Amino acid sequence: MKSSLVKRPDQAWLRAFLFTVFGAMVLLVSYFPLYYRHLGFSSTQIGYLYAIGPMISIFSNMFWSMASDRYGTIKKVLLVLLAGQMLLALCLAATSSFGMVLFIITCFYFFYYPIYPLADTMSISTAAKYGKNFTTIRVFGSLGYAFFAIVIGYILTSAGSSWAIWVAIGLALISLVIGFRLHDQSSGAPGKMNVSGILDILRSREMLWFFACVFLLAIGHRMNEAFLTISLQDLGADQGLIGWALLVSSISEIPMFFLLSLYGDRFRELPLLIIASLMYVLRFFLMGIVDTPVGMMAVQAMHSVTFGIFYVTSLRYLTRLVPSQFRATGMALFTIVWSSASGLLSGAFGGIIFEEAGRTAFYYTAMAFSLAAFAGLILKPLLVRSTDSVTADSPTEF
Repeated sequence: MKSSLVKRPDQAWLRAFLFTVFGAMVLLVSYFPLYYRHLGFSSTQIGYLYAIGPMISIFSNMFWSMASDRYGTIKKVLLVLLAGQMLLALCLAATSSFGMVLFIITCFYFFYYPIYPLADTMSISTAAKYGKNFTTIRVFGSLGYAFFAIVIGYILTSAGSSWAIWVAIGLALISLVIGFRLHDQSSGAPGKMNVSGILDILRSREMLWFFACVFLLAIGHRMNEAFLTISLQDLGADQGLIGWALLVSSISEIPMFFLLSLYGDRFRELPLLIIASLMYVLRFFLMGIVDTPVGMMAVQAMHSVTFGIFYVTSLRYLTRLVPSQFRATGMALFTIVWSSASGLLSGAFGGIIFEEAGRTAFYYTAMAFSLAAFAGLILKPLLVRSTDSVTADSPTEF
């Protein structure tokens, strides 16, 4: 008997694709700040470089996701994005001035950020096609992140931070090759975008409340993401140890993904989101206290009960509120709030706080934003009534 992967090659290729593109994410999130420091940029300049991507992605996520919904294709859009990434990374490797790096990375981010909501949309559609759980596919992204966190860490320890760009080019090329083998998926029937339908969803008080809490929680998450590697380096960690720290966080979320896939539907979304936000408060409080790389690595294991719970539960909640024909656009809106708008604020002001006030004040600021999100989630039943009828579709199985 043929294995299920042979019978369903679209799942196998999609898992390989997620493994690679989420592996590439570790470069942008964790090793590019070290590359910028290698070029001689200050923490404030690094913060600006981190912030420009989320600002651009506010527009790029909507542009490419609406194009995907409009033309009924995800695969072709992904191929265009990967080709653009590779070409711009080649340009980035040829310059070292802050002005040119800022310009090129701005263009690069236009093709970089939309890949992840579109990949998640394809995963959701493929899982629904075979009656599978979304996390059984998405977990390969976490495995790729964990694998490349270690591999890239040791490569850059041996070769130097200057090779970060060439590793990014190689991963983009591999992802592009795998992308040609993907089976195309659509979040809905192709046709003219019904913008009024999206506006109706955004008029929902529950949706606006949800996005507001996501935004507050994401600020702290993105602050940690942008300056974790720099914090570790300042405490004396080399890039190999930094890779292990990233491995701890990415591996820790995998068991949580599986647990939520098996038992998550026994719990309502709101209590799970409240638990995740409270754990974020504790996580950033501890990050402000520890003063050794090993201590930071230990705290990073809380990624499982923070991001692991929050991400899966948020997608489950989002698919209940957004009709399936707007799935790609709904994911883009979530990504704009979770990554783009929050990344813009955390990068621009986080770098200033880190440079002027120090690491402890930096993490206590992140904790304050998480505490505000926790308060918003606790008060939700008093302030916002549920609007399950906002979508006529049944929720996607997670």
